[in-house]
Parts: sequence; structure tokens; C-alpha cells
Amino acid sequence: MRYRRVILKFSGEILKASAQHGSIDPETVRQLCILLKNLRGKGYELGVVLGGGNIFRGLRATTNEGYNRVYGDYMGMLATTINCLAVKNCLDQMNVASQIYSALMMPDVCDFYTARMALNDLQAGKILLFSGGTGNPFFSTDSAAALRANELQADVIVKATRVDGVYNKDPEKYPEATKFDKISFDDVLSGHLNVMDSTAFALCTDNNIPILVVKASKDDMSNIEFALDGKAIGTYVGNFN
Repeated sequence: MRYRRVILKFSGEILKASAQHGSIDPETVRQLCILLKNLRGKGYELGVVLGGGNIFRGLRATTNEGYNRVYGDYMGMLATTINCLAVKNCLDQMNVASQIYSALMMPDVCDFYTARMALNDLQAGKILLFSGGTGNPFFSTDSAAALRANELQADVIVKATRVDGVYNKDPEKYPEATKFDKISFDDVLSGHLNVMDSTAFALCTDNNIPILVVKASKDDMSNIEFALDGKAIGTYVGNFN
């Protein structure tokens, strides 16, 4: 195996059932859980960070709807917990061991995150679902994924996106954009390319945690498994020395 301990980062948007916010598509949740079950069956140790944008996106609400940024971000953190509960419910039905760890204290809902307890559960074979972001406003779920990856000494972060890798410019706007099969941390920075937010990217760069950027949708999540298994899919971001 190229990797053993993996942090998977999904936006909440992938779980959205319709164009409206506040929705979770049960079939998409099921497809995600099938992916997680298959990966766990292959021996991967898995942590999953889910965004909450299908329910509430704090930054957008702050910008467009007049919410206080701190309140908006905490509302977004709670939305990530709702998504994690939906995924755990599905994993339970599949008899796949899992545990939700939250950066916010919610003892009746999930366990409060500590690296020591999370590491024990990873090593015991549980799939970990990380909710609540970092527990602090002004930080994205990208930052949460990078933080958990560093704390748990993950081998790689897989970031699921709408496009099939990293390009020299936005391929949704520029059809002539060129895709990178692999690219260094330094080249991402010098090219001002959007891989993760700056805080998350700095955590990965400073601690040499590679990022696999892979296309995934509610209709097809198989690229994630293929990329982890070593197929030339998506873009590898890291160091090459």
C-alpha cells in the first residue's frame, strides 16, 4: 500500500439532495459509506472530515445574509455534525465500526476530540468522522482536515473536488487549462493555485503531508479508491526529494 493512514476531505455540497440548502441525500450518503467500507476492508485507516455547506455555509451567510462571522461559523460547525451523524447512521446499518469526534463539546451526541483517543480508535479499525471543524471560528474544514492529518500522522490527505485535479487555471472557466499529474508545494504557492486554503496548505507544506486532489461526485466516488490504490488519477501535491 502506498498509504495506510488517510484523511478524506469532502465538502458538504456533495451530500446535498437538491439545489436547496438544508438537505441530505440518503443515496449519496450510502455511496459514501460503501466507499469507506471498501477502503477499510483493504486495510486503510480512515478519518473523514465533512463540510456543512449543504446545510449552512458560514462565510457565505456572513457575506450575503448579514450574519455575524463568529455565529455563522459556529452554525457551520454544527452543520458538519449533522452530516457526520447521517454518515455514522449509515455505517452502523452496514455494521462498520465508526466514531464521531467533535471539536465542540456535545457529550450527548458525539465524543469530544482528543488526538490520543482518536489514534486508539484508528488503530482499532474504526472509521473516524471529524465534526465541528477546528472548534474555532475563522477556520475552514480544509484547515480541520490538515490539522487532524498532522495530529494523527496521516500519510496523505485526499481532497474530493468537482474537477479532476489541479490545473494552472480554473478549468470550469478556461477550457484550455492544463492539468498537473503532480506538482510541488512550492509550485502551487508560486502559481497561486487553489488547492486548499492558505492555513491548511501551510500545515501540509510545513509538515510534508501530501495532498491527493481527486474528482468525486454523488454519482461516482470510485476515483478516490483508484487514486489511493496507486492509479494515475487526480493530482499529487507534495515534495519530490
